[in-house]
Amino acid sequence: MSSVKIINRSNNPLPAYETAGAAGMDIRAFLTEQVSLSPLERKLIPTGLFIELTKGLEAQLRPRSGMAFKHGITLPNSPATIDSDYRGELKVALINLSNDTFVINNGDRIAQMVIARYEQISWNEVEVLTETDRGEGGFGSTGKF
Repeated sequence: MSSVKIINRSNNPLPAYETAGAAGMDIRAFLTEQVSLSPLERKLIPTGLFIELTKGLEAQLRPRSGMAFKHGITLPNSPATIDSDYRGELKVALINLSNDTFVINNGDRIAQMVIARYEQISWNEVEVLTETDRGEGGFGSTGKF
């Protein structure tokens, strides 16, 4: 298990895994007053969290499934990527895809964060790619939806 430095300037608990098999940790809103999201409105919600990831790790912010299904609240740039060299406050872009106004309060769980390993690459420009059975088939080419 990797250790990640974190500063918590909010009055909320640190993100934590809720179950032994959880991949993501809930991220909470850090607000001084309620925020209302009207239908199709987007807002950036502060968390009060600052993290220092080591090179080779990224944080991915993803929607919470219950909020997405029950209320139509999701992240317009999901998954959002937090790079290892970013040191600013983690903020969550939320959008309301429902027909109803949604209210966010301080401490509400608004997203989940998954820490993932990544690798940087270098390009090897060529004229031909290796053939596969699939070839150029995509976007439903297998006939299954």
